[in-house]
Amino acid sequence: MQVRRAGASVNLVFAGVLFFIQMLLLTLTAINVQAVPPAAAAEGRRFAELVHQGELAQAGAVKAQIEQRLFGAIKEKVAAQMEEAVRAKAEGETLLYLQKSAGYGAVRNMLEGLSQLGAAESVKQLMTKLDKTEAARIRQSQEELQRQAALKAVERVIYTGPVQHIFFHPLIAYPERAFDGDLEEKGYNDWFVTVPEFRKILESLYQKNFILIDIHTLYEEKTENGKNALIPKPLKLPKGKKPLILSVDDLNYYQYMMRNGNVYKLILDDTGNIATYSLNPSGQAVISKDNEIIPILDQFVREHPDFSLDGVKGVIALTGYEGVLGYRTNERESPSYAEERQQALAVIKGLKETGWSFASHGYGHLNARSISLASLQGDTRRWLEEVEPLIGPTDVYIYPFGSSVLPGDPKFQFLLNSGFRVLCSVGPNPYMKFGSDYLMMDRRHMDGIALHYEAALVKDLFDAREVIDRIRPPFRP
Repeated sequence: MQVRRAGASVNLVFAGVLFFIQMLLLTLTAINVQAVPPAAAAEGRRFAELVHQGELAQAGAVKAQIEQRLFGAIKEKVAAQMEEAVRAKAEGETLLYLQKSAGYGAVRNMLEGLSQLGAAESVKQLMTKLDKTEAARIRQSQEELQRQAALKAVERVIYTGPVQHIFFHPLIAYPERAFDGDLEEKGYNDWFVTVPEFRKILESLYQKNFILIDIHTLYEEKTENGKNALIPKPLKLPKGKKPLILSVDDLNYYQYMMRNGNVYKLILDDTGNIATYSLNPSGQAVISKDNEIIPILDQFVREHPDFSLDGVKGVIALTGYEGVLGYRTNERESPSYAEERQQALAVIKGLKETGWSFASHGYGHLNARSISLASLQGDTRRWLEEVEPLIGPTDVYIYPFGSSVLPGDPKFQFLLNSGFRVLCSVGPNPYMKFGSDYLMMDRRHMDGIALHYEAALVKDLFDAREVIDRIRPPFRP
């Protein structure tokens, strides 16, 4: 309660300072037109609006314009009040964040804005209000922003070659569970990769000059003659880089995954970063950032920022029949439903803030090609009712089993009518085709089958002989 009252009081201070700035400028304008030009009063209102919205970079530009119009003591007084308004806003957002009523992104933007305004002392004072882990997280974010800003300064050229799209399933975190000789061992040997394999693939992709891109950078939507159209968009990359889209299927953590070597769920750790939770084979609770694609790739991009275009990571394709991300959001009648849903939403928010996006993988992981139109309609509607409210709207549909339907099929048209514009299947090579209102794309499967049987096909990405984990059992047809 103390933090809540403090946050409220700071916001009152912030509002009062903004009001004072506007009144001061208006009053001085009325008294002495030469001392305070009328434009300064209008700019004061604009400054107040931008600070209120958290747009501190733009507010800084307006602040500079106001100061250019003023002189002497008036300039000093107004400048001091504007700086106080920014500081009060930042402090309010920081306190709200500490009580979990505001998002981390808001605090990051506030402190970044303060830094841009040259208010180093204010940043230092606010950092002391954060505990060590929170302050470390803010510093980490500021470092990432600085690295991304440096990358944006690198010359970008239009890329015209193939666009690679690869996908994985959740990683095998505990091989002793996956490769234990039971009936599910073959599936894990065929369709999953281990943690060391994923790390080696990442390193190879980086060495081969691939760069992660957002799938949405490939196109833009326009309205032509009253109809929505999907238009190819020129892709600009740092010179020498090749585009790579990475997606992860079934990051739902189904019940069978929990007993076969995957982690149990994604969580936010004490610093607010994405981590995993599981029980190891000894029954001990494990919180880790080293055994799943999300935190491993997050760390890799921090260490190699030129592996990502503007901080992009990948696409998470979710079903819904056993919840999402390890949370049983499908069990709506469960006493723990509200808590499960809230925890899932917090993780989803953290994922979005760190460069991850989402796609539909169908609700029940049904084969779109073999089921009836009515079954696809029911499955899709349930996904839109249960999963979309959690992750937000998406126009990307990733076919379960890679089993696609084609233009002209009523099922294809139904998916378009449901809001999906990008439809992804599975294929051995890069494939991308635009229609008037859709984009079809193939994804290449990164798994045991690719490592064991398709070394020649993946050699443009990595050397399968160097990647394959010797802990795997022999492959069986």
